[in-house]
This record gives sequence, C-alpha cells and structure tokens, in this order.
Amino acid sequence: MTRPDGRSPNQMRPVEIRTGIQKDPAGSVQISFGNTVVLCAATIEERVPEWLARQGSDRGWITGEYSMLPGSTPGRVPRKKRGRAEEIQRLIGRSLRAAFDLNKLGPRTITVDCDVIQADGGTRTASITGGYIAVELAIRKLQNEGKLPASPTRWPICAVSCVLVNGQVVLDPDYIEDSSADVDMNFVLDAESRFVEIQGTAEGIPFSQKDLSEMIDLAQQGAHQLFAKQQEILAAV
Repeated sequence: MTRPDGRSPNQMRPVEIRTGIQKDPAGSVQISFGNTVVLCAATIEERVPEWLARQGSDRGWITGEYSMLPGSTPGRVPRKKRGRAEEIQRLIGRSLRAAFDLNKLGPRTITVDCDVIQADGGTRTASITGGYIAVELAIRKLQNEGKLPASPTRWPICAVSCVLVNGQVVLDPDYIEDSSADVDMNFVLDAESRFVEIQGTAEGIPFSQKDLSEMIDLAQQGAHQLFAKQQEILAAV
C-alpha cells in the first residue's frame, strides 16, 4: 500500500521539537509530528487542588489542559470545550502522572496546557510526547531554584498512534489515513516499551489479534524513535 505522503508502513512523520517557546511558563515546547503542531506549556503552582488538600497529603499533582486553536483545522474550531477535548486532556493528565512520583513532587501542581496550532492527525500523541518534555523542564527549574531536592521522574513517556487502513497496519497516521481507518489505536509507553495506556477502537471492522500484535510492534518502534528525540532535546537544554 502506498501511503498518501509516500512513507513506509513503519515510518514516522518528521518529528521536530523546540524548547523555550514561551518566556513565562516553567517549561515550554513546540512539537511537530509532520504537519501537526502542538504547543505544550508547563506552569507551576505552589498549591494542590482543593480535593487533594483536604486529604492532608504532601503529594503533588500533574494535570493537562487540551484545546484546538480556532485556525488549527479547515474551518474555524470553536473555543468552547467539547467532549473530545475533555477526554483527551484526561488522557494527557493520566499519562503524565504515570511518569512522575507525585510524593517527591511535593504539595504543588504542574499544569500542562496543550494547544493545537495545526491539526493533521496525532494531536493527543504529540501533546503527551511534548508534554513530558515540558514537565521535565519545569522540574529542572524547581531543582535549580532549590525547591526540589530530588527529581520525581520515574521514567520517560511518549505516545504514538497506529491504524489499520485498507488492510494495512501503519504507524503515525496523518488526518487522511486516520479519518478513513478501520481501526484506530493510541499507545502511551515508557522507555522500556511498557504500556501506560492503550486506546483502541474498531471504527469500521473488528480487528484480529494479529492486527493488534502488528500495531503493538509498530508502536514500540515509533516510541523508540520518540524517546531518542526526547533525550536529544533534553540533553541540549
């Protein structure tokens, strides 16, 4: 099968990551998966949500916010939150919390705002992959200021999508592939290829165990590339 952009089934789109995009957030990242572009900004508050404060715990909290800017797709996207955006930001929050020891973070909140500048498939996976870097940068800032004696990082995480389209399993679909896929899977992984979360839906026809195994293999290959890119960016900052 020939993909719309000529990639092989196991090939990611070009991934670009830039840091220091915004001056005020503790960590900011612009990440691109091909034509999909997301700005991830991590902000620190020296307090935790009310429900957590009532528990009397000293652990911290990491959460995510997700939105698509009005011009991110053909036609204007309304600014009002929709159900899909809320579902995606819950996934972002769960994924990021899995990467860090909240007890070591202390009684503070890190909020990662993920704003989609351009959408062409994979906005949630780009948000998680870039969001992890933004949180790491925020943690470095806390450590440099002497507010955090030890890093709360447990393991890096990233996210990648696979779809079954026209009988072929492919990695990191763009919008054309994603919108016509029979099966859509999103994988959140750690650096040891363990799974933090898997989301899978048969959009058209049910998928087999063989299809699932192929998607898992491709997701792990894609994650390996993303972790290498994350390490490269964090080492250069």
